[in-house]
Amino acid sequence: QLYRDARECLTLLSQRLGSQKFFFGDSPASLDAFVFSRLAPLLKAKLPNGKLQQHLKSLQNLCNHCTSILSLYFPWDGGEILPLASPPSAPRTAGADGGEAEEDPHKRRNQLLSVLVGLAAMLGYAFLSGIVSIQRGSAGPAGRQPIALEDEEEEE
Repeated sequence: QLYRDARECLTLLSQRLGSQKFFFGDSPASLDAFVFSRLAPLLKAKLPNGKLQQHLKSLQNLCNHCTSILSLYFPWDGGEILPLASPPSAPRTAGADGGEAEEDPHKRRNQLLSVLVGLAAMLGYAFLSGIVSIQRGSAGPAGRQPIALEDEEEEE
């Protein structure tokens, strides 16, 4: 019964979409996002029973709908639906020295900032928990000993 209802729902969606690119005209709406969120995994997920997946693949306009949304919002995928089990690898570009360089130009800066934030957090914890404490020495500026209040009274 569940498969029959799902097949009927897919068929009705296909009929409603018709030959349009999106459900409500030339630009996607929230219904397109909702439908895409359900159809895209169904297209490539490995299912124990592939009947529903085969039915969806037979509805070409729904497959084209998913491809249109992918190419519009995820252009680095090339508009193709990738399997969920194998995420795409990070895109790499050739560096000036001919080797591969990662696309993120701020990777080294982000790593350094992460280390500094971690170090600050550990030091903060050490000071606040009492593991480390700072005690001021008794020597004042220029090596002079501070005068105690009692000593000041005696001098006057």
